[in-house]
Amino acid sequence: MSTSTPTDPRTPGKHPQNDEVVAPNFEESLRKFWEKNSKLIYVSCAAVFIVILVRGGLKWMHTQKENDIASAYAAASTTERLRTFAAANPGHQLGAAAQLRIADEAYAAGKYADAIASYDKAAGVFKTGPFGGRALLGSAISKVRAGQTAEGEAKLKQLANDSKQLKTVRAEAAYHAAMIATDAGRTEDAVKFFDLVSSLDPASNWAQRSMMHRATLAAPTPSLVPAAVTP
Repeated sequence: MSTSTPTDPRTPGKHPQNDEVVAPNFEESLRKFWEKNSKLIYVSCAAVFIVILVRGGLKWMHTQKENDIASAYAAASTTERLRTFAAANPGHQLGAAAQLRIADEAYAAGKYADAIASYDKAAGVFKTGPFGGRALLGSAISKVRAGQTAEGEAKLKQLANDSKQLKTVRAEAAYHAAMIATDAGRTEDAVKFFDLVSSLDPASNWAQRSMMHRATLAAPTPSLVPAAVTP
């Protein structure tokens, strides 16, 4: 009678409980993940969608508002309409542009106090750039015209020496400062600012005027003291 070969106790037998466990496939893993996290995914997607809608809506509203402001500015064809527009848009660039136009009209009419007020409002919005410099220059010259010569001259000198301003603005400011010094008989001060105009914008009309005025200024000469006569 044959006897079966004994089994090595260290070798696992082929029993069902010892069969290798098969990993679940991708579809099954995805199904379980979805069942567990579907609500969170729905909420996240909804939140993202709402953010996109809000941003798009705000951008559209901003664009529409800017278009309305631009249309209102274009329609402001009279001084009174400009005043109304500027009052309704005090911090807007176009509101400042309206103030600049109002200031120019007031200056042309000789209403220098009104011009100063509007130029200063425009400068407060523009701050820098060509329109900001133009507003500051207009305010300074208006102060001189209004009799506030010392304050206006100080503003002109400040503009002339401000490297952040456009050269054209600085050159015009320097020219006016030089003319004030000329009228006051301060030849040395006048020469300094006439020369500054020529160095800043040599091809400009202000430079040509500066050279003409500078040529008429008499060079300061030292006072002659008679030599002591020896007995």
